[in-house]
Amino acid sequence: MTDESDDAAAPRRLIFGRRRGRKLSPTRESTFGDWLPRLSITLPAPGVTLDPASLFAKPMKAYWVEVGFGDGGHLFALAAQHPEIGFLGVEPYEHGVAKLVMRVAEKVEAGGADNIRILTDDARLLLKALPDASVQRGFTLFPDPWPKKRHQWRRIVNTDTLADWARLIAPDDELRVATDVPDYQRWMLRHILAEPRFDWQAETSADWLQRPADWPPSKYEQKAIAAGRTPHYYRLRRI
Repeated sequence: MTDESDDAAAPRRLIFGRRRGRKLSPTRESTFGDWLPRLSITLPAPGVTLDPASLFAKPMKAYWVEVGFGDGGHLFALAAQHPEIGFLGVEPYEHGVAKLVMRVAEKVEAGGADNIRILTDDARLLLKALPDASVQRGFTLFPDPWPKKRHQWRRIVNTDTLADWARLIAPDDELRVATDVPDYQRWMLRHILAEPRFDWQAETSADWLQRPADWPPSKYEQKAIAAGRTPHYYRLRRI
């Protein structure tokens, strides 16, 4: 699959699936149309750095990035807990984005912190654009496992993206990844252990089988547990 909006001479291979599902309800579509432009991340030209501070009306203490936020439950919970942090979320699927936009609109209109910005495109574009050591915490939680072997190049946890995270995350800060798919668990660990700039923070099995207390649950995670699957949670410290 390629992105036809890119230069025809160098099409970009997309790693995500569909963008749209069923039609949004009139109320959600209206809020989505009004609020998404206010929350959207505009990427700079290739080779130009995006200062995350430029995305917010006031300075933030730090910047956290979630790639593939689904319906936004985890991201929104963290943003509510940490109004001093600027959150950058990436999700191409319209319904998931619309759910998060609705939550943000309600929160901001009620006087809550305006500390979430959203990219509805390929996460790799944002990771490439951000400056070195500009992110204090990153998240890739329960990404699409792309189980067929011919599709595994689309897995978002890979050598290139881990190298991007290692460049972006400041020393002693953290990347968190999770999956409930056994094959993807093995894939993740193989790639994590091959990236020398990350130290896997695990001493016993409880360290990857139990979600840390400061890690809000996601809707997909809850569905996985209800279906009898076992999530694995990986905390990686930037060395």
